[in-house]
Amino acid sequence: MSRRATRPGVAPTVLTYLWLAVAAVVLLFPVLLTVLGGFLPSNALLHQPPQLFGGHWTVRNYLDAWRQPVVPLAPAFLNSLFVGLTIMVGHLVTSCLAAYALVFLRTPLRRPLFWVFLATIIIPYESIVVPNALFIRSLGVNDNRLALVLPFLASGFGVFLLRQAFLQFPRELREAAVIDGCGHLRFLFTILLPGSRPALTAIAVWSFLQGWNMYFWPLIISSSNNSLNTLQTAVFALKDNEGGSPAVLLAGITITLVPTLLLVIFGQRWLVRGFTAGAVK
Repeated sequence: MSRRATRPGVAPTVLTYLWLAVAAVVLLFPVLLTVLGGFLPSNALLHQPPQLFGGHWTVRNYLDAWRQPVVPLAPAFLNSLFVGLTIMVGHLVTSCLAAYALVFLRTPLRRPLFWVFLATIIIPYESIVVPNALFIRSLGVNDNRLALVLPFLASGFGVFLLRQAFLQFPRELREAAVIDGCGHLRFLFTILLPGSRPALTAIAVWSFLQGWNMYFWPLIISSSNNSLNTLQTAVFALKDNEGGSPAVLLAGITITLVPTLLLVIFGQRWLVRGFTAGAVK
């Protein structure tokens, strides 16, 4: 009887799953509309309500979006890939070194420096766009891919996340490594980083998504040079090309969503583990 009393009722369980199913449909409907809309002719989308399941499926919209000559998506895809990977590597390198210094190096300004890193997280992005643009112009790299990534190679959030992960390592382990003659870099790369893989993976996925989905900065940089268009800005230009076809536009948006969805689906476990590292002792 006691076991039966502690079991959850069938009705609350059914209601919970029913509510979750309804919430999932509501949240995923825009994504479903975008993906399916890329396979439909424009007249089916303009119909009220849209004829999503009318049976007129075609891949022509995806081919038109990829091959259109005004703002080609293939170079933009490579630019987005370059931005995402470069920002990811930059965040990993700078965050690892800064977090290690804040945790394991005995410096009197560790805590004030850490608060400075945290302060960069709350600065509105719009307030630093103009200084960043002036900085890039002063370097003379306006027409180079480096202009897309130079202001974003370090992240205060990455430093914070890795610092919390490094704080979980016992001090005795570091002291034993010092006694054995292990230097800072050797301890970092052979002991510390292998034990911080969840946090590193979380930062890698988060940083890549930040770079891949970046829109405002590439739009400013590529305004005078179409060769610097990323996939986000190139897809935005589709609304003024290809006759303004909504189906082609949805096909282009779907192309930009594929890497994001794949990373979120397959990296969700690492994201959760990395973001919750250090939350419970």
